[in-house]
Amino acid sequence: MKCRALMWVLWPSFLIAGATSAAVFALVDPLDIEFLGYIQASRQVVYAMGFFLFWLMAALSSALTIHMAPRGRIVDEFDDPI
Repeated sequence: MKCRALMWVLWPSFLIAGATSAAVFALVDPLDIEFLGYIQASRQVVYAMGFFLFWLMAALSSALTIHMAPRGRIVDEFDDPI
């Protein structure tokens, strides 16, 4: 079950990270971004860092959703499944 839950977290977050990276970097030139005021990175490094940052944020969101999801069978006061 853990592998299935990992798949439920990582695959959708991968797709969202790809779409978010495409949308953000269509509007922002990576060469205009400076880290800590003076460090400039190449386009490929900024693209990769951005993708993995977006993937991490989406994965954390998905993992939190799975963590908060109810476990087991949910029943009402008459012991009927909801």
